[in-house]
Amino acid sequence: MKDNTVKCPSCKEVFKVDDAVYNNIVNQVRDQQFKDELNTRIAAEKRDKEAALKTTELELNNKFQRELGNKQRELDVLKAKSKSDLIEEVSKKDARILTLESKINQGEIDKKLALSDAIKTIEKERDQLLNNLRAKDTEMELKEKSLKEEFRREIDHVAKDIKLKDDEIERLKDFKQKLSTKMVGETLELHCETEFNKIRATGFQNAEFEKDNDASGGTKGDYVFREKDENDHEIISIMFEMKNEGDETATKKKNEDFFAKLDKDRKAKGCEYAVLVSLLEADNEFYNTGIVDVSHKYPKMYVIRPQFFIPIITLLRNAAMKSLKYRTELTRMRNQNIDITHFEENMENFKTGFARNYDLAKRQFGEAIKEIDKSIMHLNKIKEALTSSERNLRLANDKAEDLTIKKLTYNNPTMKEKFMLNTIQNHNK
Repeated sequence: MKDNTVKCPSCKEVFKVDDAVYNNIVNQVRDQQFKDELNTRIAAEKRDKEAALKTTELELNNKFQRELGNKQRELDVLKAKSKSDLIEEVSKKDARILTLESKINQGEIDKKLALSDAIKTIEKERDQLLNNLRAKDTEMELKEKSLKEEFRREIDHVAKDIKLKDDEIERLKDFKQKLSTKMVGETLELHCETEFNKIRATGFQNAEFEKDNDASGGTKGDYVFREKDENDHEIISIMFEMKNEGDETATKKKNEDFFAKLDKDRKAKGCEYAVLVSLLEADNEFYNTGIVDVSHKYPKMYVIRPQFFIPIITLLRNAAMKSLKYRTELTRMRNQNIDITHFEENMENFKTGFARNYDLAKRQFGEAIKEIDKSIMHLNKIKEALTSSERNLRLANDKAEDLTIKKLTYNNPTMKEKFMLNTIQNHNK
């Protein structure tokens, strides 16, 4: 524990205290100082407040005295006014009062007039709104009648459609009943053959609709339809299979049971399409909707009811006619492409021969260029040698021209003396 030494200011005695006692003493001293400082500040604030109150009181007293003097002077002025002035002023005020009363009365009259005009305007707008409302009610009644009449006509039309549908259903039921009793087995085949023969002369002069009697492949279909154009090109071929059963049949067959055999017969006889004319699954809405495409199971295969026998032949035949037109155009274009291919082959052969001759000529031309380059290099070497010889000859000539007796006899007394002697002799002569 940390000890602290404290000296008493009265007795000058020094004693030690622990931290807790020391902190307590310090806090007491600080609290006393804070209280003293707080009391000092409170007293100072109180003095300042009293001084401010006295100053304010003095200012208010001076202001009251000034205002009292002003009021007294105004009273003296009023007392100083003559009686006539007062009477004149009262008259002016009375006249002003009368004017104001007149204006007030006129304002009341104007207000009443404006109120009357406003009431008339509002009544006129009310009458107009009432008329518009009556017109709207009349228009709504007319529209309601029109809608009711239109709705009644629509109901009558729907009723007629329903009646036609009911008649059609009854006809189909009757047709189904007749088919069920009469068109069992070969009767359905004869029905289809009869229906085709009715229109053979008008629209299918080049068509064949014959029974399939070829069972060499193990099975055979019922009928094969084929049609050719004037050039004996086949336009379309269809393998038909007719299926029906009586209502009394215990084991009911499904149309799907005959798809595989029909597809096999189609391929065996080389037909493009396969059509199953069926009265099976009479209550199946999928097959009762019309021409049913089952090519998702077997390619180019359709299932129809007997009443769609002629429409399916016409539909497929028209599509085949368009297809034949496209195939003819495709063949023509293919022949044109063959001619273009031959032309391109001849062009390629010409380009290949020309390129070979060009390569040979190019190589020979290159060899000639190389030989010319070698000759140029040889001539350049000869040129350099001749140029060097000319330079050496020029230097030799310069040296010969620069040669003198003085230079020859320099540092050679013997030759110098002989040259001088020879010169003197030549001079004497």
